[in-house]
Amino acid sequence: MRKGRGSLFIVSAPSGAGKTTLCQKLAGLLPGIGQSISFTTRPPRKGEVNDRDYTFISEDEFRKLITQGEFLEWAKVHGNLYGTSRRRLEQLRNEGNDAILDIDIEGARQVRAADGNGVFIFILPPSLSVLKARLDGRRSDAPEEIALRMKRAKEEIKEYKHYDYVIVNDVFDDALSELKAIVIAERLRVDRVNPEWVRDIMQ
Repeated sequence: MRKGRGSLFIVSAPSGAGKTTLCQKLAGLLPGIGQSISFTTRPPRKGEVNDRDYTFISEDEFRKLITQGEFLEWAKVHGNLYGTSRRRLEQLRNEGNDAILDIDIEGARQVRAADGNGVFIFILPPSLSVLKARLDGRRSDAPEEIALRMKRAKEEIKEYKHYDYVIVNDVFDDALSELKAIVIAERLRVDRVNPEWVRDIMQ
């Protein structure tokens, strides 16, 4: 029914709002959608697996990929570099899969400039106090780092108005259902329908 090339979904949020878990769960729940695994220079957190959660590389390797034009977008976040592989993303979409990107505000700006056809989704925490509790609960960042993330979160939240959809991640299952609903609705847009499929119905 759908045209061959997959759509692009961009999900941003303050650190700790749950965007990464939401994207991973959606990719495992909904057929025909996958994540383009990002590159990062930060060390893996407990439980993270290389080439599943991120591709973990050195800063020298990362900067070499920048000069080679590998990244659709890249940014420095909390002292670490993150980037989306142009090649990985194109392969995913050309295979007919929708692609979901878990990226920060700056990365989303770069994607918006490069690919105006993306669907932009912003994940909000129910409150800043809940966001701080989630960051504390990770037990992976020093108090000073958490304070910096909270300061940045206040600025990031102001960017929600530049997105197409907003989801408040209070109850995780509800937020996941809303994210799934957005993807399904976008798949049913008229401009995503293959005209040849409609002609076959008419015969």
